[in-house]
Amino acid sequence: MDSLVVFSHLRWNFVYQRPQHVLSRIAAQCPVIFIEEPIRSATADRLEIIAAAPNVEVWRPHVRGSGPAADMTCKAAMQRMVAQGLHQRKIENYWTWFYTSMALPFAEALEPEGIIYDCMDELSMFKGAPPELLEQENVLFKMADIVFTGGRSLYNAKRGRHSNVHCFPSSVDALHFRPGVADHPLQADLLRPRLGYCGVIDERIDIGLIDGIASMRPDWQIIMVGPTAKIDDADLPRRENIHWLGQQSYADLPAFINGWDVCLLPFALNDATRFISPTKTLEYMACGKPCVSTAIRDVVEPYGHVVPICADAAGFVQACHDIMARTAGQTFAYRDRVDEIVGNTSWDATAAEMIELIAELQAAREPRPVLHVPITSTAPDLLHAPTSSLTAASRGMLSGDRCFDLL
Repeated sequence: MDSLVVFSHLRWNFVYQRPQHVLSRIAAQCPVIFIEEPIRSATADRLEIIAAAPNVEVWRPHVRGSGPAADMTCKAAMQRMVAQGLHQRKIENYWTWFYTSMALPFAEALEPEGIIYDCMDELSMFKGAPPELLEQENVLFKMADIVFTGGRSLYNAKRGRHSNVHCFPSSVDALHFRPGVADHPLQADLLRPRLGYCGVIDERIDIGLIDGIASMRPDWQIIMVGPTAKIDDADLPRRENIHWLGQQSYADLPAFINGWDVCLLPFALNDATRFISPTKTLEYMACGKPCVSTAIRDVVEPYGHVVPICADAAGFVQACHDIMARTAGQTFAYRDRVDEIVGNTSWDATAAEMIELIAELQAAREPRPVLHVPITSTAPDLLHAPTSSLTAASRGMLSGDRCFDLL
């Protein structure tokens, strides 16, 4: 394809995850334009353009007004800015790629050669998800030429809704997450043993589980790395052995993980975690670190033979104790097993397979009709969240608002 125009509910410079991994690699084959959800502005409409990565431009629309980001005025402004941006870049032949069906109205006037839906999460089950999301997703399934899913559970849930669905679970950049990286200064003075988690801290994390582990073993240090979203900081357990280090850069994550004795996957078992495929599972493994998880299906089924699965704080404490009591031979055997797992996947391979599938469609592509997606002026605030919810904004890591926070 000549270009790829992506509509996302996530901001490029938030947590570095599936969209950035996949699209930065696809950008080696064609230009990628990553269009974020609109930011309501008190000034004139404008399109902020950011050179985010080689051959990747982030378009961040600022739309005048204070009303819902899904109203007719915002829709018209978004369509106008996207059309003008494509015209100025002289982009005529392109595919559209959606991470959220709620962006369909903004692409209504476009004429892509093909449509891709990368369904990385079941957004309809996330806290604050608009009720219209499922209706819009039904429209997107009808329009899409190809659908990717972010894990096996999600694939099983979606494969009956489209004739061309492909499963691409979370993968890993093993060269980035490698053993032996020096300890991060923010945790270097902490005593051992250390248990750690990295990722977004939201309704998917079992906060009570973290508190329970910390209370049962006050001599263990629990390190939580990641931004807080959709939960009140006041609700986070505060103990001397729990360390909330906030959002850190993707570049620094290996330094944190390599300094932990056991890695945690402390997910709550709820609607929001029913279909997740945690990227951090393989990232922990690539660093050669053992981990313990709750019964997340996309952890249990592929990795249950190397990842202890526990239901409560007592189970986590026992599993972590057993891991730290392993002999040198047992540790080497574990690392051999996870090295084999990590060696069988990579984001490079994922992106290459996606490109190949798209190329097969591209070879026989007919011009697409103009998209027509209904939207009413009375629609609720579908894409806009209060600025106060953006914990990273004050540090310049994220500007504007976002709809959902995902791993």
